[in-house]
Amino acid sequence: MSKGPISQFVEKHYLHFNAAALVDAAKGYEEHLLDNGKMMVTLAGAMSTAELGKSLAEMIRQDKIHIISCTGANLEEDIMNLVAHNSYKRVPNYRDLSPQEEWDLLENHYNRVTDTCIPEEEAFRRLQSHLFDIWNNADSKGERYFPHEFMYQMINSGVLEQYYEIDPKDSWMVAAAEKNLPIVVPGWEDSTMGNIFASYCIKGEFKATTMKSGIEYMMWLADWYKENCAGKGIGFFQIGGGIAGDFPICVVPMLYQDMEMHDVPFWAYFCQISDSTTSYGSYSGAVPNEKITWGKLDITTPKFIVESDATIVAPLIFAYILGW
Repeated sequence: MSKGPISQFVEKHYLHFNAAALVDAAKGYEEHLLDNGKMMVTLAGAMSTAELGKSLAEMIRQDKIHIISCTGANLEEDIMNLVAHNSYKRVPNYRDLSPQEEWDLLENHYNRVTDTCIPEEEAFRRLQSHLFDIWNNADSKGERYFPHEFMYQMINSGVLEQYYEIDPKDSWMVAAAEKNLPIVVPGWEDSTMGNIFASYCIKGEFKATTMKSGIEYMMWLADWYKENCAGKGIGFFQIGGGIAGDFPICVVPMLYQDMEMHDVPFWAYFCQISDSTTSYGSYSGAVPNEKITWGKLDITTPKFIVESDATIVAPLIFAYILGW
């Protein structure tokens, strides 16, 4: 496939240090797919609010991603941007804000993520009203679903289309819902919608069991991994650190060590984009070779780490893989 201007620029100018690591990782990802390998992408931080969907959605549509692990925040914030984009507020001077100015944002129902403020009424409450109906329907019927499955139901019902404020092609959750892409969402409870669902359970309106749990996500992931790891295997592309990456990468040592399935292959490719310091016991900042000792990666697994800002690096790697 011929490469477009972004890819050509990257190949010409990104020749050393972290820039070269970016190119190496992108080429490794591309080679893995060309060998019929599959790829998991993990999303930490606020990548959805950073509008990664502009490139991530196309990666999903072109089958460059086969499964996603993300935080509850990334699961919901892509949809929030879809339905409330025009009400978002940007604060370029966020480093200079006083505690009083931060309080004023709260009073005006804005929740700040670095330089971007999410509008509570247009984003959180708009989703809440429709999710309540979907949760209530399942609860009353005794049905149970994973967090992302409820989100898929909401998107696929078309109930949100009246609110769309960006091109839905730039929403990775819309692309994922259309493909019914496998997603795992560890620790969903700490997201805004997770907090809201918990509040309904505390008030006795819903049963907690209506929402499938993290343990059930791990059990489901174990089955998915076994069914999809043949041939070239499954790669692991980690954006940021945290539970979005820590949770799914552990499925391999669990199957091998705890289930004693000694024919289960290691992850077949590994790349992490991170600016975490390699020190102080930080797992997010650990070099890939440390994962060999935990039974996650093999000696021969292609390993890359790009120590930089994921909001800059991830779109460039995706652009390269897409041939832009």
